[in-house]
Amino acid sequence: MARTRAARSSATRRTANGNGARTNGRRKGRNGKGASNGAADSNYTSEQIQVLEGLEAVRRRPGMYIGSTDQRGLHHLIYEIVDNAIDEAMAGFCDRIDVTIHADGSVTIEDNGRGIPVDKHEKTGLSGVETVLTTLHAGGKFGGGGYKVSGGLHGVGASVVNALSSRLEVNVAIKGGLYRQTYERGVATSKLAKVRGQKTDYTGTTITFTPDEDVFETLDYEFDTLAARFREMAYLTRRVWIAFHDERVEESSAEPLLGPREKSFYFDSGIDAYVRHLNRGRGPLHPDPIHIDDQRGDTLVEVSLQYSSSFNETVYSFANCIHTIDGGSHLTGFRSALTRALNEYARRAKLLKDNDPNLSGDDVREGLAAVVSVKLAEPQFEGQTKTRLGNPDVKGIVESAVATKLG
Repeated sequence: MARTRAARSSATRRTANGNGARTNGRRKGRNGKGASNGAADSNYTSEQIQVLEGLEAVRRRPGMYIGSTDQRGLHHLIYEIVDNAIDEAMAGFCDRIDVTIHADGSVTIEDNGRGIPVDKHEKTGLSGVETVLTTLHAGGKFGGGGYKVSGGLHGVGASVVNALSSRLEVNVAIKGGLYRQTYERGVATSKLAKVRGQKTDYTGTTITFTPDEDVFETLDYEFDTLAARFREMAYLTRRVWIAFHDERVEESSAEPLLGPREKSFYFDSGIDAYVRHLNRGRGPLHPDPIHIDDQRGDTLVEVSLQYSSSFNETVYSFANCIHTIDGGSHLTGFRSALTRALNEYARRAKLLKDNDPNLSGDDVREGLAAVVSVKLAEPQFEGQTKTRLGNPDVKGIVESAVATKLG
């Protein structure tokens, strides 16, 4: 894979200072030694119990918070900040998100949402900005605060990004002014202060961070992987513009120089556009996807489906913009309602005789392309990889919404 000059020079620095050294395929510990195989000290006292303050636990065990310290974990830092902007969009306060990977490997994410609150937080005594950036599980998505529903798988938020970055700068446009604060490895290096002479007639949050090379195994971002995720987010959050800029210059064996790249995503019809994309070249059997948009209590249900001449089934399910690869209760409810509705139609239209058996689920899903998306306050993800929605009540909610539309 092509590597950026910045990332390559970063890797050289890591090798030179010993931070990137490995032993038998494993990264050395902070003391430069590999894991000990010796017996633990039998004299176990309270002095040996470690208490990790603030974000120190995140730096000590980053995999617990972002899954890994490889490229997937590196990408997760970007997703966490973008997810916060998507939360603003789902709440109706944001319609543009800009993501930029700079030539030096730092990343800037800017949104035109309401801006992180700058006033003093009652419980922490810190500004809202510093609370969000230094306290785990702090934010409007917890405890029924600023958002009814929120995206993101781990939901650890900006504080973990701050902890795992060698440097982070936040700028918040709010209340007619611009507020700024800087951090290094999760620790504030300045107070939140209003920038003199900066008056704003807009609102929003801009965060620029540099992933810590002492934490991550690689600092190489994969443009296509990130672009695919941003496209997915734009499909699932209609009428939100996501612009992705990559300022890095890459070298490859195929071409001497690959310049900066950018892609932008905006879909006025949301998941209907997604289904059309899935069915491109397959010969749709009806011109427009069937769209279902319903709300039951605090649960939002959105479904789009279209049949084609293909023999394959292509169905994607999402919960709070998370791709539930292994399905779950929302997908089960959709499939159940679809099978029942098409069997009832076939009976009414005399396509099935009284003695004919019902069409099976496989029968009714042949040639189907569909996207099933639910947004709910407290999603319960199951499985080691958190790719299956477990909320039992969602099955009935989706089943009822689909049956009502197709009945």
